Parts: sequence; structure tokens; C-alpha cells
Amino acid sequence: MAERLPARLYGPRYWPTWLALGLLRLSALLPFGAQLVCGRWLGRLAWHLMRPQRGTVRRNLELCMPGLGAQDRERLARRHFESLGIGLFETANAWWLPDEAMRRRGRLEGLEHLEAALGRGRGALLLGAHFTTTETAVRFLAMQLPLSVMYRPSSNALLAEFLRRNRSRRLRRAIPRDDIRTLVGALKGNECVWYAPDQSYRKKGAQMARLFGIPAATNVATSRLARMTGAAVLPYFVERLPGTRSYRAVIHPALEDFPGDSPVADAERINRGIEDCARRVPDQYLWVHRRFKSIEPGAADPYA
Repeated sequence: MAERLPARLYGPRYWPTWLALGLLRLSALLPFGAQLVCGRWLGRLAWHLMRPQRGTVRRNLELCMPGLGAQDRERLARRHFESLGIGLFETANAWWLPDEAMRRRGRLEGLEHLEAALGRGRGALLLGAHFTTTETAVRFLAMQLPLSVMYRPSSNALLAEFLRRNRSRRLRRAIPRDDIRTLVGALKGNECVWYAPDQSYRKKGAQMARLFGIPAATNVATSRLARMTGAAVLPYFVERLPGTRSYRAVIHPALEDFPGDSPVADAERINRGIEDCARRVPDQYLWVHRRFKSIEPGAADPYA
């Protein structure tokens, strides 16, 4: 028998969340081509309605891609919003489509690198990043092998409970991002763990590391995790292929001579891999995130 939800999650406060989840569930029934069209139109609508986010995207592109002309950056910003709209449908597919339907959507390359890393018996840390295809990336991996995922819990209690149940069906375990003890135990138990260290991080232990040549507040704990556990660290990225209705997921070889002597240098090495993928599919990287805030007291806010 399915576990019952707490009564409070049916209250009026959560009705918008119920509605959003219901619409997402229905959207997963659409053909993929129709999802792409609807996603683009939804993104174009969001472009006109979400002024603060539109400003953030423009500023990030100005900082990270100064070589593009102003008109090219504006076109890229609009394409990014279209990709955000498509990302909603991609999330619905990752949450609800059966495995066979997902397998028809793309291919996973480099699984031999992950198998070799797990063959060492000390776990594998798969480094992703926040693209619009993030949920698709996790689902492709979870179809291939037992997978644990490090995530940021939602502040919405209904959404948090829904995600917990959804992930418990598909994942070995979902690890809250502050639960380092469980993460270390998973790696020492030779598990495969996915996580994305590319968002702004200004808690204890944060340092400034360059992304696109710009100092950004960064979580540099990847080096420490690799040193504590002996886990292999493998970059892993997924991209929606242009002009097609499929994806390409690639597990890259384990980073050599990692960790190094400097956690900041290690973080910048990881960031260069993220930059390469973001430049390859620039509309799909999450430019809507305010990545370049500083941890330095009194530093200027680039988004002010």
C-alpha cells in the first residue's frame, strides 16, 4: 500500500503545487516534437514576464561571453529562455516516462570509464552541472546502474515529499547536500554518486575560483572528498542535440592527478570542463542563476 501523505499537504497553500505537478504529469504524455514546440513558446512567454531573471541572463552572458556582439548575446538570451521552457518538459519526461521511452531519446557514451572507476573499489564521483537537461542526465544514469544523487532539498514541503518518493523509486539513495557523512560513506562503499558543484556557494569553506575567467564563490570540497575516499572523479554532461529529438550523454575519463595540491586549482580545472560544455550548447546552461556573487565583504554585486 502506498504511503499516505500528511493531511496538511492537501491544504490551500499547496494547491498551486498540486496544479503544477498535474500539468507536468500531463505534459509527459505529449509527443516529443510537440513538447519542443510548446517549450519554446512557454520560454518566449517567460522572457516577457520574468524581468529580473531576464536581467540576470543578460548580465551573465555579458560577463562570460564578451566576445559575442550585443545582438548575438541578446539572441542567445532569448534562446536560453526557450531552453528553460523545454527544460520543464524534459523534467516531466525524466520523472514519469518508462525506461524504454527514455532510452529511445538518446545514448550514453563512456560507460566503460565509470565501470573502470568502480572496478577500483573506491567509488566514483560523477561531476555534473546545472543545465536545463539536469534531470535527464540523472535519469540516463539511473537506468544503467544503481545511482546515488546529492541534491538541494526543496523548501516546498509538498514538492520535497514528491521528489523524495520519486527518487526512492529510481535511485539507490538521495543525499541532501549538507549530509557529507552519508556522501563519504557511499563513496567508501564503492557507490556511484552524481553531484553538481557549479552553483554559487558562500558558506563556510567557500573560496573564489575562476569560471569563464571570472572569480566566483565556489564549493571547493571536491578535492577533499576525493582525498578522503580515494574515489575517482569523472565529468559527466548531457546535451540536447540541435536539430534533432535526442540527447547525447557522455561520461568522460576519470581526472588524472586529482586531487592536486590546491583545492582552488582543482575547482578551476572542474570549471573548465563546465565551460567547454556550456560553450558547446550555450542555450542549455543555467544562465538564470546569479553565479558570480563574491564572498569578500563589501565586494561589488555584479547584478546590482
